Amino acid sequence: MVLKIYNTQTRQKETFTTLEPGKVKMYCCGVTVYDYCHLGHARSYTTWDVVRRYLEWSGYEVNYVQNFTDIDDKILNRAKEQESTMEAVSQRFIDAYFEDLRRLNVRDAKAYPRVTDHIKEIHQLIEQLTATGHAYAVDGDVYYNVGHFPDYGKLSRRQLEDLQMGASGRVAVADPETLKKKNPADFALWKAAKPGEPAWDSPWGPGRPGWHIECSAMVRQLLGETIDIHGGGGDLVFPHHENEIAQSEAATGKTLARYWMHNGMVTVGGEKMSKSLGNFTTIRELLDRPVDPMVVRLFILQGHYRKPLDFTDEAIASAKNGWETLKDGLLFAEQYGARLGWSADSSPSKYDTTEDALQRFRVAMDDDFNTPGGLAVLFELAKELRRQGNLLAHEGKTDTPSDRIYATWKTLVELAGVFGLEAVTQAQPPAATQGISDAEIEDLVKQRQSARKAKNYAEGDRIRDQLQANGVTLIDRPGGETLWRR
Repeated sequence: MVLKIYNTQTRQKETFTTLEPGKVKMYCCGVTVYDYCHLGHARSYTTWDVVRRYLEWSGYEVNYVQNFTDIDDKILNRAKEQESTMEAVSQRFIDAYFEDLRRLNVRDAKAYPRVTDHIKEIHQLIEQLTATGHAYAVDGDVYYNVGHFPDYGKLSRRQLEDLQMGASGRVAVADPETLKKKNPADFALWKAAKPGEPAWDSPWGPGRPGWHIECSAMVRQLLGETIDIHGGGGDLVFPHHENEIAQSEAATGKTLARYWMHNGMVTVGGEKMSKSLGNFTTIRELLDRPVDPMVVRLFILQGHYRKPLDFTDEAIASAKNGWETLKDGLLFAEQYGARLGWSADSSPSKYDTTEDALQRFRVAMDDDFNTPGGLAVLFELAKELRRQGNLLAHEGKTDTPSDRIYATWKTLVELAGVFGLEAVTQAQPPAATQGISDAEIEDLVKQRQSARKAKNYAEGDRIRDQLQANGVTLIDRPGGETLWRR
């Protein structure tokens, strides 16, 4: 079997090969941190979380990087509204991002670069582009000259002539920024400082970076000149990712990303999600209703990542029913394992049924991460476990050997883990199977809660990582409750 990925740039599925055998360099555009994350963010980052998990399950070592844009007009406007600072607003919503996405069981990236920590690299890239004529400075601003990059438009399939004409028709001739540009489609790499706004010294005078240059600089600094996968929402194809390509490839002469992946947008009852329509839902609002985070993950994975995803009460109710089926299967060992003679030393035997399930799961996921197809396999396994549980409950015995049922359960747990679907209970395994004790875990959980209340998030993260290294996963619930499982 061979993994095939739909490449936005070529508009077709391509066999996945990596720059370096067994390793994947993957970058995803992160959030601009001026507000709480919404359902569109949940869809995007759950998608890339599953892509990463599947690649790792398939044997790859994945270096996954996701940025934070912590300087932007929206952040500055929010700071003014709240009589706060850019730094305070950014940090508040970075903390909120981690709270919300971890509740959805989205694993942390290997690195979260912030724009304000990479001003030096941004300067270096802009200087390189101006030296080659791909960029030009005007009165403290620096613009990218799209006419100097012949391949401009190759990702979005837009023609430069059309973009220039469209831009000309949208802006007033008297617009001062337009008058500075050599042609209307050019975009800002560096913006001259405005009174009262944060600014950094630069070869062109005080100012701050444009949006598009940020990712180009951070990708090159952390992952290199060419990466394997670049992901993001479908709304980023143009202009953000198109401009990233123009900047990076003009500077290096090399392909920025071998595979461009984009997830579809979230609609609400068939309409675009927006605050003006009153259908805007944040992740925390949804989870605090409360809706089980695993229901939200399942809702997202029931649709193919490239397709639009329509959020409705009926869709969530359907996902809830589906999760109950999967959860019953995942908790089968806890409910029936002792009656079937299972123990911590049990190991699954290989059976054609489980090998067939693994094979069909791989076939589905190797077809451009077809999560609906993969979920069909999970539901088959869960329903078989539910059937065996019903037989045990009503007839006192199963119609399948215990070790075969165990293999089915282990396969379900393994494949559900690829999707980040985990059933959590308060019950814990016997003390004989533990390394770190229950009391030690509880004590560390309390220490972490105290650190988080004191806004010492670095200490909270350290404790979480310490527990994770000991095989203990934490799940933060609404109301400040934290559950844990081995």
